[in-house]
Amino acid sequence: MMPLAVQFPAVAQKHIAIVDIGSNSIRLVVYDGLARTPSAIFNEKAVCALGQGLEGTGRLNPVGMAQAIEVVGRFVRLARAMDVSLLDILATAAVREASDGQSFVRAIEARTGVAVTVLSGEDEARLAALGVICAIPEADGMVADLGGGSLELVALDQGRFAGPHATFPLGVLRLTEASEGVRTMAEQRVDAHFRTIGWWHWGRARPLYAVGGAWRALARLFIAQTGHPLHVLDNFTLAPREAMRLMDLVARQSRKSLEKIPGLSKRRLMHLPIAALLLEKVVEYVEPSQLIFSVYGMREGQFYKRLPPDLQWQDPLIAACSAMAQTAGRFPEHGEEMVEWMRPLFTTETAAQARLRTAACLLGDVFWNEHPDYRAEQAFLRVFRLPFMGLGHQDRASLALAVYARYEGEGSLAQADDARSLLSEEAERHALLVGLALRLGHAVSGGVPGLLRTTRLQADFDKLVLLLPARDPAFAPDLNDRRYDRLARAAGFEGFEIRKV
Repeated sequence: MMPLAVQFPAVAQKHIAIVDIGSNSIRLVVYDGLARTPSAIFNEKAVCALGQGLEGTGRLNPVGMAQAIEVVGRFVRLARAMDVSLLDILATAAVREASDGQSFVRAIEARTGVAVTVLSGEDEARLAALGVICAIPEADGMVADLGGGSLELVALDQGRFAGPHATFPLGVLRLTEASEGVRTMAEQRVDAHFRTIGWWHWGRARPLYAVGGAWRALARLFIAQTGHPLHVLDNFTLAPREAMRLMDLVARQSRKSLEKIPGLSKRRLMHLPIAALLLEKVVEYVEPSQLIFSVYGMREGQFYKRLPPDLQWQDPLIAACSAMAQTAGRFPEHGEEMVEWMRPLFTTETAAQARLRTAACLLGDVFWNEHPDYRAEQAFLRVFRLPFMGLGHQDRASLALAVYARYEGEGSLAQADDARSLLSEEAERHALLVGLALRLGHAVSGGVPGLLRTTRLQADFDKLVLLLPARDPAFAPDLNDRRYDRLARAAGFEGFEIRKV
C-alpha cells in the first residue's frame, strides 16, 4: 500500500468572505484564507424571508427587501473592516425568479459598491455539489440541496459531476405557500415535478447527501430522537428505512413536542413537516444506500472553486491534521515519521484505516500542553467534537479513541464508551493499536524528530521486538516498561521485548 501523503498547509492568505442571499435568510461567512479546509472565523445570519409570497405574487417580499438591503450593507461593512481579500455576494432562487429581482440587485450594488452574482439553477446545484465534494472528495451518489425557494439535485460519480442535475421551485417557503400547508397538495406538487426526471437511477444504491438548513434541523431532531451519542450534524448517517420511520414520526409530532427538542430554532419549526416530506420524497425516488447529512453546501462550494488545483486535490482530513500539527505540535515532522515507523504493525489495513492512522499520528503530539491529569480526556473530547470536514461519525470515534489511548486514557470516560458504541470490534481494535503504538513511539523518542528512524519494530515468533541502536546514548537507559505488553497483545503477540543491536 502506498503511503498516504501528508499535506502541510500553505502560508495563510488574507480572509475571504461570502454573502449568501437566500430565499429565507442572508448569511455572511468569513473564512481564514484559502487553505484546503475552510475555517470560518465569522458567521452571521439574518432572516429576511425575501421569498415569502413569491409563489403568489411573483415578486420579492417588500418588507424583506428593505431588511435585506440593510443587512447586506452591514455584512459588506464588516467584511471590509476585516480587510478581506475576496468578497463574493451570491443570490439564489428568490432573486433569480422574482420579477423585481434585478431592481433589488441594483439597489444592493448601489448601496455596497460590490457586484452581486445571481446564480442560475444550474450554478446553484453545482455549487452545492462542490460543497459536498470539498468535504468528501470521493462523494458518489446524489446531492439534494433544499433552500427556501428551490430544491436542487445533482448526480455525482466518485467526486465528479455525472452530468444530470435539476432545480425545482420546491423550497420550504414556496412549497408551504403553494400547498397551503396541506400535505396531500404538497405531495402532488412534488410528484408532478419529480416525474419529469428520468435519471433517478444515478443515485440508486448510492449515498444521498442532504444539504440545507431545514434538513440540518431535521438531522438535529433525528439525533435527539435516536439517542445518537455524537451531537455532530455533519456526516450523521441513517439507513433509508430508519430515515423514513423518523420522517413519519416528525409528521405526527405536535409543534409543542417539537419545541422541546434542544437546539432547534423556533423559526425552523413551522417548516419541519414540509422539509420532512421533501426528504421523504427524495429518498423514495432515489432509493439510496444511505442518507448522509452534510453541513457543507453552496458557500463551501464557492470557497472550493476559489482554491488552486493543488489544494483541491489534498485530503481535507489530512490537511486539517497537518495544520493542527504545525500550529500546536512541538515537532510537526515527527508525525510523518511515526506513520512509517509503526507500519509493520498494520500490514493488512485498508486504505481507510491507513488514512485514520496517518491522521492520528499527525495529532499525536498536538495536546502536549494540556494539564497532565486531564490530557487524555481533553485530547479525546476535542478530537471527538472538532469540526473535521467530511469525517464520518465512526471514523471520528476511531480517531478520538486512538488519541485517547496515546495519552494513556484507560479510566472510565462516558464519552469514550459512547465512541466505542459506534464501532465494530475490528475498528475498536485498530484504534487501540494505533494509540498504543503512538504511546510507545513517543516514549522511546521523546517526540524528537530523527530518532525513530534509527529503530525498528519486528516480529520474533510470539514476541513483538523493538530494535534500538546500542551505541546511541538516547537509548542508553533501560526503556522496558510492562505497559508496552499491552501493545504487543493488541497486535496479536504474547509479549514485548526491547533489544539493542
